[in-house]
Amino acid sequence: MMRKAATAVLTVLTVLYPLGVYAAMGHVEPHWLALLLVALALVRALLTQQRFWWTVSVSAAVLGVAAWWWQDPLAVKLYPVLVNAVLLAVFAFSLHKPPSVVERLARLTEPDLPHSGVRYTKQVTAVWCVFFVLNGAASAYTACFGSDAVWAFYNGLLAYLLMGSLMGIEWCVRQWVKRCNAVADGEALSEIARS
Repeated sequence: MMRKAATAVLTVLTVLYPLGVYAAMGHVEPHWLALLLVALALVRALLTQQRFWWTVSVSAAVLGVAAWWWQDPLAVKLYPVLVNAVLLAVFAFSLHKPPSVVERLARLTEPDLPHSGVRYTKQVTAVWCVFFVLNGAASAYTACFGSDAVWAFYNGLLAYLLMGSLMGIEWCVRQWVKRCNAVADGEALSEIARS
Protein backbone atom coordinates (compact mmCIF):
# COMPACT_ATOMS: atom_id res chain seq x y z
CA MET A 1 0.00 0.00 0.00
CA MET A 2 2.81 2.39 0.95
CA ARG A 3 4.69 1.53 -2.24
CA LYS A 4 1.61 2.25 -4.39
CA ALA A 5 1.12 5.60 -2.67
CA ALA A 6 4.79 6.50 -3.19
CA THR A 7 4.56 5.49 -6.86
CA ALA A 8 1.44 7.64 -7.29
CA VAL A 9 3.17 10.64 -5.72
CA LEU A 10 6.22 10.13 -7.96
CA THR A 11 3.98 9.87 -11.02
CA VAL A 12 2.34 13.19 -10.15
CA LEU A 13 5.75 14.80 -9.55
CA THR A 14 7.00 13.48 -12.89
CA VAL A 15 3.95 14.86 -14.70
CA LEU A 16 4.34 18.23 -12.95
CA TYR A 17 8.10 18.33 -13.58
CA PRO A 18 7.96 20.85 -16.49
CA LEU A 19 5.76 23.23 -14.51
CA GLY A 20 8.05 22.93 -11.47
CA VAL A 21 11.12 23.68 -13.59
CA TYR A 22 9.35 26.67 -15.15
CA ALA A 23 8.40 28.05 -11.72
CA ALA A 24 11.94 27.51 -10.39
CA MET A 25 13.84 29.04 -13.32
CA GLY A 26 15.41 32.31 -12.35
CA HIS A 27 14.97 31.47 -8.65
CA VAL A 28 16.91 28.19 -8.37
CA GLU A 29 20.31 27.43 -9.90
CA PRO A 30 20.25 24.83 -12.72
CA HIS A 31 22.49 22.40 -10.80
CA TRP A 32 19.90 22.15 -7.98
CA LEU A 33 17.17 21.48 -10.54
CA ALA A 34 19.44 18.82 -12.03
CA LEU A 35 19.91 17.23 -8.62
CA LEU A 36 16.13 17.14 -8.18
CA LEU A 37 15.74 15.56 -11.62
CA VAL A 38 18.25 12.81 -10.86
CA ALA A 39 16.73 12.14 -7.41
CA LEU A 40 13.23 11.88 -8.88
CA ALA A 41 14.32 9.41 -11.57
CA LEU A 42 16.43 7.37 -9.14
CA VAL A 43 13.66 7.05 -6.53
CA ARG A 44 11.23 6.03 -9.28
CA ALA A 45 13.70 3.39 -10.50
CA LEU A 46 14.22 2.03 -6.97
CA LEU A 47 10.47 1.84 -6.34
CA THR A 48 9.45 0.23 -9.60
CA GLN A 49 12.55 -1.90 -10.22
CA GLN A 50 11.82 -1.57 -13.94
CA ARG A 51 14.60 -1.48 -16.50
CA PHE A 52 12.90 1.49 -18.21
CA TRP A 53 13.20 3.70 -15.13
CA TRP A 54 16.80 2.58 -14.50
CA THR A 55 17.62 3.69 -18.05
CA VAL A 56 15.83 6.99 -17.48
CA SER A 57 17.63 7.57 -14.16
CA VAL A 58 21.08 6.91 -15.68
CA SER A 59 20.25 9.21 -18.60
CA ALA A 60 18.86 11.82 -16.19
CA ALA A 61 22.15 11.63 -14.27
CA VAL A 62 24.00 12.45 -17.51
CA LEU A 63 21.71 15.46 -18.06
CA GLY A 64 22.15 16.40 -14.41
CA VAL A 65 25.94 16.34 -14.69
CA ALA A 66 25.71 18.47 -17.85
CA ALA A 67 23.45 20.99 -16.10
CA TRP A 68 25.77 21.05 -13.09
CA TRP A 69 28.93 21.38 -15.17
CA TRP A 70 27.74 24.09 -17.56
CA GLN A 71 25.23 25.75 -15.22
CA ASP A 72 22.80 25.65 -18.13
CA PRO A 73 19.08 25.00 -17.63
CA LEU A 74 18.87 23.57 -21.18
CA ALA A 75 20.08 20.20 -19.92
CA VAL A 76 17.29 20.15 -17.34
CA LYS A 77 14.74 21.10 -20.03
CA LEU A 78 15.84 18.16 -22.20
CA TYR A 79 14.40 15.61 -19.73
CA PRO A 80 11.11 15.16 -21.72
CA VAL A 81 13.21 14.55 -24.85
CA LEU A 82 15.12 11.88 -22.95
CA VAL A 83 11.92 10.15 -21.80
CA ASN A 84 10.56 10.13 -25.37
CA ALA A 85 13.86 8.72 -26.67
CA VAL A 86 13.85 5.91 -24.09
CA LEU A 87 10.17 5.10 -24.81
CA LEU A 88 10.90 5.09 -28.55
CA ALA A 89 13.80 2.70 -28.01
CA VAL A 90 11.69 0.34 -25.87
CA PHE A 91 8.72 0.31 -28.27
CA ALA A 92 10.88 0.02 -31.42
CA PHE A 93 12.97 -2.79 -29.92
CA SER A 94 9.78 -4.69 -29.08
CA LEU A 95 8.80 -4.53 -32.77
CA HIS A 96 12.14 -6.09 -33.63
CA LYS A 97 11.97 -8.67 -30.81
CA PRO A 98 8.28 -9.52 -30.23
CA PRO A 99 6.00 -9.51 -28.40
CA SER A 100 5.45 -5.78 -28.85
CA VAL A 101 4.87 -3.55 -25.83
CA VAL A 102 1.21 -3.07 -26.74
CA GLU A 103 0.74 -6.83 -27.20
CA ARG A 104 2.15 -7.44 -23.70
CA LEU A 105 -0.29 -4.90 -22.29
CA ALA A 106 -3.19 -6.41 -24.25
CA ARG A 107 -2.40 -9.91 -22.96
CA LEU A 108 -2.85 -8.69 -19.38
CA THR A 109 -6.60 -8.53 -20.03
CA GLU A 110 -6.83 -10.96 -22.98
CA PRO A 111 -4.25 -13.77 -22.54
CA ASP A 112 -5.53 -15.69 -25.60
CA LEU A 113 -5.05 -12.82 -28.03
CA PRO A 114 -5.92 -13.99 -31.57
CA HIS A 115 -3.51 -13.55 -34.49
CA SER A 116 -5.49 -10.54 -35.73
CA GLY A 117 -5.05 -8.98 -32.27
CA VAL A 118 -1.29 -9.57 -32.38
CA ARG A 119 -1.14 -7.90 -35.80
CA TYR A 120 -3.22 -4.97 -34.53
CA THR A 121 -1.07 -4.47 -31.40
CA LYS A 122 2.04 -4.43 -33.58
CA GLN A 123 0.52 -1.65 -35.70
CA VAL A 124 -0.42 0.32 -32.57
CA THR A 125 3.13 -0.06 -31.24
CA ALA A 126 4.43 1.39 -34.54
CA VAL A 127 2.01 4.32 -34.21
CA TRP A 128 3.37 5.00 -30.71
CA CYS A 129 6.91 4.95 -32.13
CA VAL A 130 5.91 7.70 -34.58
CA PHE A 131 4.30 9.62 -31.71
CA PHE A 132 7.49 9.43 -29.60
CA VAL A 133 9.58 10.69 -32.54
CA LEU A 134 7.25 13.66 -33.16
CA ASN A 135 6.70 14.42 -29.48
CA GLY A 136 10.42 14.18 -28.73
CA ALA A 137 11.21 16.48 -31.66
CA ALA A 138 8.63 19.02 -30.45
CA SER A 139 10.03 18.80 -26.90
CA ALA A 140 13.56 19.34 -28.21
CA TYR A 141 12.44 22.29 -30.31
CA THR A 142 10.69 23.98 -27.39
CA ALA A 143 13.72 23.35 -25.14
CA CYS A 144 16.22 24.76 -27.62
CA PHE A 145 14.27 27.52 -29.37
CA GLY A 146 11.12 28.24 -27.37
CA SER A 147 10.69 30.47 -24.37
CA ASP A 148 10.53 28.89 -20.92
CA ALA A 149 6.76 29.47 -20.95
CA VAL A 150 6.32 27.73 -24.32
CA TRP A 151 8.50 24.82 -23.15
CA ALA A 152 6.48 24.44 -19.92
CA PHE A 153 3.15 24.73 -21.79
CA TYR A 154 4.07 22.08 -24.35
CA ASN A 155 5.80 19.61 -22.03
CA GLY A 156 3.60 20.22 -18.99
CA LEU A 157 0.20 20.24 -20.70
CA LEU A 158 -0.01 19.92 -24.47
CA ALA A 159 2.15 16.76 -24.73
CA TYR A 160 -0.09 15.02 -22.18
CA LEU A 161 -3.24 16.13 -24.02
CA LEU A 162 -1.81 14.76 -27.28
CA MET A 163 -0.90 11.50 -25.57
CA GLY A 164 -4.38 11.21 -24.05
CA SER A 165 -5.96 11.99 -27.43
CA LEU A 166 -3.93 9.25 -29.10
CA MET A 167 -5.00 6.80 -26.38
CA GLY A 168 -8.65 7.81 -26.85
CA ILE A 169 -8.52 7.52 -30.63
CA GLU A 170 -6.79 4.14 -30.40
CA TRP A 171 -9.47 2.90 -27.97
CA CYS A 172 -12.23 3.92 -30.44
CA VAL A 173 -10.40 2.27 -33.35
CA ARG A 174 -9.87 -0.89 -31.26
CA GLN A 175 -13.62 -1.14 -30.50
CA TRP A 176 -14.41 -0.73 -34.20
CA VAL A 177 -11.82 -3.40 -35.18
CA LYS A 178 -13.22 -5.81 -32.56
CA ARG A 179 -16.76 -5.30 -33.90
CA CYS A 180 -15.61 -5.86 -37.49
CA ASN A 181 -13.74 -9.02 -36.48
CA ALA A 182 -16.77 -10.30 -34.54
CA VAL A 183 -19.02 -9.73 -37.57
CA ALA A 184 -16.50 -11.46 -39.87
CA ASP A 185 -16.20 -14.39 -37.46
CA GLY A 186 -20.00 -14.65 -37.25
CA GLU A 187 -20.32 -14.69 -41.03
CA ALA A 188 -17.60 -17.37 -41.29
CA LEU A 189 -19.46 -19.54 -38.74
CA SER A 190 -22.73 -19.11 -40.66
CA GLU A 191 -20.97 -20.13 -43.88
CA ILE A 192 -19.56 -23.25 -42.17
CA ALA A 193 -22.99 -24.14 -40.76
CA ARG A 194 -24.60 -23.82 -44.21
CA SER A 195 -22.03 -26.07 -45.89
